[in-house]
Amino acid sequence: MRTILLFGDSNTHGTIPAADLGASARYGRDERWAGRLRHLLPDWEVIAEGLPGRTTVHDDPIEGAHRNGLAVLPALLESHCPLDVVVVMLGTNDLKERFSVNAGDIAFGVERLVRLVLASGAGPDGGAPGVLVIAPPPIAEVGCLAGMFHGGAAKSLDLGQEIAAAARRAGVAFLDAAPVVTVSPIDGVHYDPPANPALAEAVAAAIRQAFP
Repeated sequence: MRTILLFGDSNTHGTIPAADLGASARYGRDERWAGRLRHLLPDWEVIAEGLPGRTTVHDDPIEGAHRNGLAVLPALLESHCPLDVVVVMLGTNDLKERFSVNAGDIAFGVERLVRLVLASGAGPDGGAPGVLVIAPPPIAEVGCLAGMFHGGAAKSLDLGQEIAAAARRAGVAFLDAAPVVTVSPIDGVHYDPPANPALAEAVAAAIRQAFP
């Protein structure tokens, strides 16, 4: 049985769209797209490592340095190795106004994570795991998160093409989630229930194609 590590943020965690700041409700295990992926790929062990607020490479001065994906990824790779595939879906939280980065810089952050995986030796027999990069869909500045993500919606429109370019530079598989899912009109960042099965199907198809 091969193993996949899903490295992401609140949408990998399964956070439900929030009407108020501080809400932390989570979809049930079999409702989340990560949980659904387990059923679609029965010959794979699927490990979901989604943390709300996780960035690509930034310490969060408000929510905590532990949100930095680059800081925690080496430990996760060692903890779960050997890993056949690592799926990286990050970038949404980098759109927060506090980080002041553009879509190109966010993509470079994703690329840095990918190159860390490729150099990790966390794959079978000490080799490199395969990598699938997923570009998250554009966000909307609505609801309780609008202020936090001020200016992020416009930047997010370029995120798919920038992350696609990063995946090409690193020579890894790529999936753009934008044609598959849209963010909830409740908070503009998280996914409504129908998005979970749609994304699970798309990721399963991408895994089967890239890693037959």
